[in-house]
Amino acid sequence: QVQLVESGGGLVQPGGSLRLSCVVSGITRDYLAIGWFRQAPGKEREFVAARRWSSGYPDYADSVQGRFTISKDNAQGTVLLQMNNLKPEDTAIYYCATTRVVRSSWHDVGQYYNWGQGTQVTVSS
Repeated sequence: QVQLVESGGGLVQPGGSLRLSCVVSGITRDYLAIGWFRQAPGKEREFVAARRWSSGYPDYADSVQGRFTISKDNAQGTVLLQMNNLKPEDTAIYYCATTRVVRSSWHDVGQYYNWGQGTQVTVSS
């Protein structure tokens, strides 16, 4: 059974950085990629970033391009999301999940499974 557990959220000032972790267990070759999504109060869950589980090839939402980096720690089986130059509009609960679809469909939240419980990120002065 695939399980994902997020951590690393917190309170940070605008312009600051955080690194989120998604510990993945039980993954098989059926799952092509891992994605990060976020959901702010009163808003729909939106795509942030994704990468292939085995070979990288990252994709980012326009709103985070150049500020966020998705990577993988192979030794730990963990997918990381490094977030720099954070803005108040980045405030949300951040989730990771798996998908079986190809890269062209990575932005579609409906294509993801095995959601973690989420980690809160708050950007405020």
